[in-house]
Amino acid sequence: MYSILIVDDEAKIRSIIKKYAEFEGHTVTEATDGMAAVNICKEHDFDIIIMDIMMPELDGFSACREIRKFKMTPIIMLSARGEEYDKINGFALGIDDYVVKPFSPKELMLRIDAVMKRTVRNPAEVNRPLNNIVELDNGGLRADITARIVYIDGSPVDMSPKEYGLFFYLLENHDIALSREKLISEVWGYDFYGDARTLDTHIKLLRKSLGRYADYIVTLRGIGYRFDAKKLMN
Repeated sequence: MYSILIVDDEAKIRSIIKKYAEFEGHTVTEATDGMAAVNICKEHDFDIIIMDIMMPELDGFSACREIRKFKMTPIIMLSARGEEYDKINGFALGIDDYVVKPFSPKELMLRIDAVMKRTVRNPAEVNRPLNNIVELDNGGLRADITARIVYIDGSPVDMSPKEYGLFFYLLENHDIALSREKLISEVWGYDFYGDARTLDTHIKLLRKSLGRYADYIVTLRGIGYRFDAKKLMN
């Protein structure tokens, strides 16, 4: 069972999530705003954080950014809005899932289980190649697989954990057409509870992070994606 921090300024929302979480056997700690969440996380460890975006004192995005400075605890973001911008902003900060209000508490519990399972056992971390360093385009794009660092023209690229997982899986399977279902199952886990738009959002973020190498992630209409390493080797 998991130790969960619920962060929401609405007592009713916290109460509903707490009720279902404790019924599942989880332990729950509550915070009423982002600032309180940051301070609590400095003093205590949690298995997962459920955090609203719109809160007083410190909003969810800002709180997530602060927490990510010292901990990589999985975070599920709650929002009354479903705009793509919010999702992209959240995923760029390294959140693990995004749930739009109003939501089903049962669905949220399933999402918690899915996030925790793929956090503990990320298939993208298994069977990595023996080469620890991969260089393409005469070293212009360099990936240190062991250290999980990507360099472009010698400068490290700042990516979210999921961007790293997605990039390294594409790189390890370069020049192979990968279906969207395959990428989701391998990077997020077979029990991923969400939709394919999550993958598309992360591909957008990854392309942005890769800068001038963004086009080497090729979209295959009706299929998925391919990392075209042959272009870099020409």
